[in-house]
Amino acid sequence: MGVSSDQKAADLKTDDLKADPQVALNRGELVAGTDNDPFGRRTEDGLVGPGAGQDAIIRGVNQELTDKGFVVANLDKLVNWARTGSMWPMTFGLACCAVEMMHAYMPRYDLDRFGVVVRASPRQSDVMIVAGTLCNKMAPALRKVYDQMAEPRWVISMGSCANGGGYYHYSYSVTRGCDRIVPVDIYVPGCPPTAEALVYGILQLQKKIRRTGTIAR
Repeated sequence: MGVSSDQKAADLKTDDLKADPQVALNRGELVAGTDNDPFGRRTEDGLVGPGAGQDAIIRGVNQELTDKGFVVANLDKLVNWARTGSMWPMTFGLACCAVEMMHAYMPRYDLDRFGVVVRASPRQSDVMIVAGTLCNKMAPALRKVYDQMAEPRWVISMGSCANGGGYYHYSYSVTRGCDRIVPVDIYVPGCPPTAEALVYGILQLQKKIRRTGTIAR
């Protein structure tokens, strides 16, 4: 059975796309990062994963920057990209959950690769990780540290005790959840939660930030 000329042309076009996706981008036959892009697969939050599609997007941006001297982009996405790539937590380790938080920064998990760098000063932080049991006497100090953080700021509640009191829920001296003191964005369950759970919580916070507008409407 012979092959039609249309089929041969389609095969040649596919070979061109595989050889250089930028050619298809220039011809308008391929929109990188969308459903008709076979080279870059989207992640859950709509970002293009590593691969030929992502490389084509980068080459296209570089070419536009070289030719025109500027790049047109969405301000919200640009600002949120910068925020998610440089999250600086103010650690508030209160109990055994803090050990798992320290574990997440060790070489096995290496949170630094996500741009998550621990800061000792609340004025240099935009994320607070509450890890452990929050007592009533510690609650005012927690709120004071939170108030000193610059806007925008986010809070991760790590572990059962921080989420709702945990084993000490009925104790007279324990706050039944840090969300009674500060607004919480991400809850990480577990007693104690693993380092992987904290890493997953931080990734979920990054998704939440990407979905948030930077301009008040």
